[in-house]
Amino acid sequence: MDFVKEFNCIMEEQKEIALATCKGGNPNVRIVNFCYNNTSKGVIYFSTFGDNQKVEEFEINPTVAFTTVPHEGNSHVRVKKGTVQKSNYTVYDLKDEFIKKIPDYAMTIEQVGEYLVLFEVHFQEADVTIDLENSSSITL
Repeated sequence: MDFVKEFNCIMEEQKEIALATCKGGNPNVRIVNFCYNNTSKGVIYFSTFGDNQKVEEFEINPTVAFTTVPHEGNSHVRVKKGTVQKSNYTVYDLKDEFIKKIPDYAMTIEQVGEYLVLFEVHFQEADVTIDLENSSSITL
């Protein structure tokens, strides 16, 4: 089984990640929409409001973990060690990619895009799970 190919399929199809942070020994997780372009291997993008609690957590501890959220079946990607940073891009720069994946995001960008800050999570390794019998770690 080609787990890199499966990774790319999952990252293209799934729309949300559960993003985990830790501040002062207290873990926190939240669901966020994301986009991934397999030409920028090992980087996902998501946006949030600049005054959101998670932004403060990123500044204190930029190490994060995430898993994609499957809405059917068990296929998912899990990253145990990523680094989050504010992107040099804006949500407008990746507007087409977000809307392609999440059509309703067009309205979000139109209504509140100027308040959204784009973040990147960089990672080198990921666990790819297809089902109970097929899983593997990959390096990007």
